[in-house]
Amino acid sequence: MDYIEIDFKVNPLEEGSDILIAQLSELGFESFVNTDIGIMAYIPANLFDKQKLDNLQVLNDKQIFTISYNINNIPAQNWNALWESNFEAVVIANRCYVRAPFHPQKPEYEFELLIEPKMSFGTAHHETTSLVIQLMLEMDLKEKTLLDMGCGTGILAILAYKKGAKDIVAIDNDDWAFENTKENIEKNNTIIKAMLGDAKLIANMKFDVIIANINRNILLNDISSYAKSLNENGILVMSGFYEDDLPVIKKASEENGLSHNKHLVNNNWVAVSFKKKP
Repeated sequence: MDYIEIDFKVNPLEEGSDILIAQLSELGFESFVNTDIGIMAYIPANLFDKQKLDNLQVLNDKQIFTISYNINNIPAQNWNALWESNFEAVVIANRCYVRAPFHPQKPEYEFELLIEPKMSFGTAHHETTSLVIQLMLEMDLKEKTLLDMGCGTGILAILAYKKGAKDIVAIDNDDWAFENTKENIEKNNTIIKAMLGDAKLIANMKFDVIIANINRNILLNDISSYAKSLNENGILVMSGFYEDDLPVIKKASEENGLSHNKHLVNNNWVAVSFKKKP
């Protein structure tokens, strides 16, 4: 499968890049690489719609942002080499080391996650994944049943396994992410059930913990499903949205019997945990 690579020049860099990534994600862009002057964004060629791209609010808000771009076609066979040239290992909270197969092992860290850097979201480079990992590192997951919804690479499910969770399910609606998750499950010698689909799959499932790092609209649509699938006193962790969106996320969660527990913020991105009321 061919991919479209778009090289964006963004000014102001930090604020503009964060908003651009969020809006591109809504169009089906799957992966992003930060550069010194903007971002590189990637989408399957058959999903790319230039008109929708040009209609993005952030591209047209010229009084606040100056954004230009160049479009390139990336043959599928070149993708891994491209990722390897940009992918760096990540250390989170001085406890969790996320690396690719071409990075050295570092047994001094409590948790080492081996993630093949392909198209799936979830390499711990983005603030949302890093924030969720920070929350998970603080949680007691031993013997907890857990769902990783919108699993991407499977990184969060893999960390949960290494922290002692059991009966772990990882779900994504993207074929590539589903296959990448299965590959990473094997590479990390973990036991996790990977499934292809969406929140409809969990209608008859129950979990002690649900992790959902997706985006604002999908989270708001699926919070009721998550709440129904949580056991009493279960924990729901969500990320993939901005701090400005936290009030509406809180409201929807409270309406579904969940109480706010804690949230973390980094560069305006948020990860938040809720507890199911008895």
